[in-house]
Amino acid sequence: MPIAFATLGCHGAPLDEVLKLAKGNDVSGLELRTAPDEFTHVGLSAAERRELRTRIEDAGLEILALSSYVRLCAVEEQPLEAHLELAADLGARGVRVFPGDDAGTTDAPSPGEFRALDRIATAPKDARILLETHDSHSAGRKMAALLTLVDANVAGHNVRVIWDSAHTWSHGETPAEAFALLRPWLEFVQIKQSDSAQKYRPVAIEDGDFPIQDLLKALEGTDYPLSLEWETKWHPHLPSLEETLPAVARWLTPQ
Repeated sequence: MPIAFATLGCHGAPLDEVLKLAKGNDVSGLELRTAPDEFTHVGLSAAERRELRTRIEDAGLEILALSSYVRLCAVEEQPLEAHLELAADLGARGVRVFPGDDAGTTDAPSPGEFRALDRIATAPKDARILLETHDSHSAGRKMAALLTLVDANVAGHNVRVIWDSAHTWSHGETPAEAFALLRPWLEFVQIKQSDSAQKYRPVAIEDGDFPIQDLLKALEGTDYPLSLEWETKWHPHLPSLEETLPAVARWLTPQ
């Protein structure tokens, strides 16, 4: 399977360092964190966008997603259009967004989910929105219900799912169960390590119990990219991305 990583794991690093990490670890794809303190952000000029795209393509890398902090279900205005334009300029597959809904108490569609439908319906049909299993929709069953709603209400949409496999696991779904739920919309799979005995706290690769072999078995025969989302920005106790990438290669060896 193609291997990628999210630049969240080397937040603030210059492009040269990111490209070096990718080249040294047989990485073929990137999730580019998109924020004002990163080399990828919506304020880039046209010339800067061309240069960034060229350098990444020349390195033989694919941009799996621009990792935005857009919340599709939020009441507040969200900069979705600006991120979709940046993704098109950089040749990215799409823009990562969070659901960001309020906690629901019923299985009925929420007001936030109807706001998400409106945003999806007005987005350009050739622009891909990548919904991550995160926050209000961390469980595969919850995300699948939302995408089923989108399918029924927005003709010709281009919404896909980024499956954060650690999130679905922490919500009681095995990799096989979550994969079956999300497969109709799946774009790629995020991986990370966590410890269920510590309330799923992110930990070093060798210190957790995420069922990676079960995930590999569920994905057997497919070619979905696996992207390491190593959250050192939010969890500074984690070892560096540079140290972790070789450990991930060993972790992904079938047993």
